[in-house]
Amino acid sequence: MAVNSASRWSPGDYAKNAAFVPAMGAPVVELLAPQPGERILDVGCGDGVLTEKLVAAGARVFGVDASPEMIEAAKARGLDVAVADGQALDLPAEYDAAFSNAALHWMLDKHGVARGVFAALKPGGRFVGEMGGEGNVATIWAAVREELAERGHPVRPQDTHWYPSVEDFTATYAAAGFTDIEARLIPRPTPLPTGVAGWVRTFRSGLMDADGIPEEEQAVIGEAVERRTEAALRQPDGGWLADYVRLRFSMRKPA
Repeated sequence: MAVNSASRWSPGDYAKNAAFVPAMGAPVVELLAPQPGERILDVGCGDGVLTEKLVAAGARVFGVDASPEMIEAAKARGLDVAVADGQALDLPAEYDAAFSNAALHWMLDKHGVARGVFAALKPGGRFVGEMGGEGNVATIWAAVREELAERGHPVRPQDTHWYPSVEDFTATYAAAGFTDIEARLIPRPTPLPTGVAGWVRTFRSGLMDADGIPEEEQAVIGEAVERRTEAALRQPDGGWLADYVRLRFSMRKPA
C-alpha cells in the first residue's frame, strides 16, 4: 500500500502547532525504558524530538519516517534516520526494541506495519508505543467533513487514519506473531496552543492538498472548522481542548 496521501508534513508548522505531540509522548518513553547500548527502531520518528530522548538514555537508535521533510529536520539534530515507509520495512532482525509515538494511525496497511516491525526485532524484543485510538478527535473530524460538504468538496469517509479499538489492534499484532500484547484506550483532552485552526493546518493540509483544495481556501476552512467546534472544544479561559483518545501498547516477539 502506498504512503498515505493525507500524511504530508511541514516541520515548521509541526513545531509551532503540534509540539504537544512529542511532549505528551514522555510516558511512552518511560514505558519503553530504553537501556544503554540497546539497539532501538523508532517507527515514524518525525522530526526526532522523542528519538533524541532515546539516544540520551544511551540507546543506539535508528529512526524511519515516510516524510523527507521531517527526516531532514531529524538529521539536523544529528540523528541516525532515513526515509522509509513503515508499511514496508525491510530490516534485519537486529533490534532489541521498537518504539512508535503518534505515527501508526497514519499507516493504513496495519498488517504490513506489524509484519515489518516483528521481522526487525530480535527474539524476545519488545514493541512499545502510542497512537490514535477509537474515537480520536471525533469532534474535529465531524466538523471538517461538514465544512467540506457545505463547500462542495469531496468528503472522504474516515479512511485516512486507522484509529483502532483494543480488539482490532490486538488481533492485528497477534496475527503478526506478537505475544504478551497489552493495549488500552486513554481519553486525553489535549490543549491546542494555536486553536483548532492551527490543528487543521498541521494535520489536515495533506488531505486537502490531495483533494486539490487551494492553500488560500484551506486557511478559511480551518477557521470555519474552528467556529464549528467552538461550543464543544473552547474552554471558559479561551483555550482549546481537542478530544484526543490514545491507544497505548506494549508487546513482545517470542524468544
